Amino acid sequence: MQVAKWGNSLAVRLPKAVADALGLRAGDEIEIVRASRRELAIEKVDRGERFLEAMKQFQWQAPAFYTFDREEANER
Repeated sequence: MQVAKWGNSLAVRLPKAVADALGLRAGDEIEIVRASRRELAIEKVDRGERFLEAMKQFQWQAPAFYTFDREEANER
């Protein structure tokens, strides 16, 4: 992989095999955790799960049948 300039940031293009192994699609978020000086661990961020965790502060329970669907939420 090669590091490229993207605005003021740096970017790395993930090979298809890595994206497939992590179940990534365009627009997904990942977290990169520095594991050592030469090695990184990558995890996919589950925004739906984070949203449901944040909802707990309002003491509101989602219906039992509720599932978060990003595509549905972003429909116009």
